[in-house]
Amino acid sequence: MASRLNLQTFLEEILESRNVYFQPPESVKMKYPAIVYALDDIENVHADNGVYSSHRHYSVTVIDSDPDSELVGKVVAIPTCRFERYYTSENLNHWNFSLYF
Repeated sequence: MASRLNLQTFLEEILESRNVYFQPPESVKMKYPAIVYALDDIENVHADNGVYSSHRHYSVTVIDSDPDSELVGKVVAIPTCRFERYYTSENLNHWNFSLYF
């Protein structure tokens, strides 16, 4: 199982920037384009009366002013990623994904 910090580094490489935020508080002034992610769930697989494996599920949001952002293609190409929904807010485009990492 990879750590959250590994995911942070992985997403920074995709974005080619350090504008990747883990559960940012409202006081943080984000720079765009950005990726925001948060832990959504931990799925345990049980065997022999114990936890055999554990998978972390993250909610990942790509935020960009460009409605044709190439970041969307990079994120959706991650094998364990699934597109959830799209919306706009404050003149920014938001793409939500589910990601097991």
